[in-house]
Amino acid sequence: MGLTVTNTNTLNLLGILSNTERSQTNVLTQLSTGLRINRGADDPAGLIALKNLQAELTAVDQAIANDQRTDAVLGVADTALGEIHGLLNEIESLIIASSSEANLSASELSANQAQIDDAISSINRIVRTTAFNGKRLIDGSGAIDTINTGGDILDLNIYSRSNLESDLTLTVTVTTAAAEATSSGDTADSVNFNGSTTNGAVELAITGSLGTATITVASSSSLATAVTTINAAKDSTGVSAVASGNYLVYSSTQTGSDNFLMVDVLSGGAIGGAPDTFADVTKITGTDAVGNINGQTFTADGEKVSFNVGGVSGSFSLDTDATTEAFTVQTTGGFTFQLGSDGSTQVTLGIDALFAHKLGGGDSGGYLSQVASGGTADLSDADSRSTALAVVREAINQVAVAQGRIGGFQKFQVQPSIRSLQSSKVGLSAAASVIGDTDYAVATAELNKQTVLLQSGISLLGLANQQAAQILSLIGG
Repeated sequence: MGLTVTNTNTLNLLGILSNTERSQTNVLTQLSTGLRINRGADDPAGLIALKNLQAELTAVDQAIANDQRTDAVLGVADTALGEIHGLLNEIESLIIASSSEANLSASELSANQAQIDDAISSINRIVRTTAFNGKRLIDGSGAIDTINTGGDILDLNIYSRSNLESDLTLTVTVTTAAAEATSSGDTADSVNFNGSTTNGAVELAITGSLGTATITVASSSSLATAVTTINAAKDSTGVSAVASGNYLVYSSTQTGSDNFLMVDVLSGGAIGGAPDTFADVTKITGTDAVGNINGQTFTADGEKVSFNVGGVSGSFSLDTDATTEAFTVQTTGGFTFQLGSDGSTQVTLGIDALFAHKLGGGDSGGYLSQVASGGTADLSDADSRSTALAVVREAINQVAVAQGRIGGFQKFQVQPSIRSLQSSKVGLSAAASVIGDTDYAVATAELNKQTVLLQSGISLLGLANQQAAQILSLIGG
């Protein structure tokens, strides 16, 4: 090669040194930031994938935060309902204690009534004040809106609603009405007094869904007296009696297949001049309502129907005359929670008002507010105390159902959603790390390589520059 002023070796080495320095700078950036991709030029395709993964991670993080807050909201409601349940148990205990009227003075009965009044007031206060972040939870402001045009559909509650695009009308068709267990119309099980009275005392063991009681119908008791005697124990047995013409007819106090009656005659039973005597009654069971909602068959618990149709779940009670009725679930109202990272995961939970004037109803004969002083179900007499006990037991069941629904929503929707999202976050984070994070072992090795190359290049540049010195020595000859 000729000896010229233009030193191409030096120029080549400068270009190589520039590239080596640039590579070293990139590796140092990766090591200092911890990221393999710091700009689009580092990996254009990888950058696109990384940004998409980061967007998904942001959405998942927010969805987890949403679900955790949802769980906290429902936890507040659950705690309040637990407190209401405890107060209802206290009211039930006071009613049962007051039913033993012979053991209580008038002042004690009045004190029990005052305690019940205080408990009902506390329930209303809890319902009115239970809130999360300024939103009241159990006062009815979170109820799903409905239009109930069916006069035979009672106590309608909508528990949850999926993301409906429009209002949903549900048509209820009843094929079999709910009924009590009854001996009516069966002369083998009913007792024909035929205007006579009992010849002697009659001892009966009456069993129903609430328990068994031994009842003594006094000698010379008329049909009306026998009915009154049996009904005095109906709160303990769940079995009542009515006079139907000349017959004494047994009946369960509530409808449904869970309610039944049995009668065992322990002694006596003759009725003077009548063709019948008191006789054993084998188990008679009540009937559950049967029908369909928008063509989907339901089987009720007595007259109480629970349903899940078209993404809507709820419950209602049927009047005994119900045949075909309808109600509409609207797209408004309720507490709407998003359980995932997109709009398709929205679920609306409905929590109806649990004030005293809402608790009870059905075939209990009244509402909890009527158990307070001056109400039709206060402690003033035996009949009203009987109604009060039925009301508070129905209220206990309603609060338990509401608490169970909220707990079920937490356990089977909110908490699984949190766990699923957390698993997704782990997977997305791992994928983003593989694409975008610096591999320190590789980057360190690459840095060492570039450092060696840079040092070698600088040394070789010194050798290349000796060519210019050789030309000067020739000229200076």
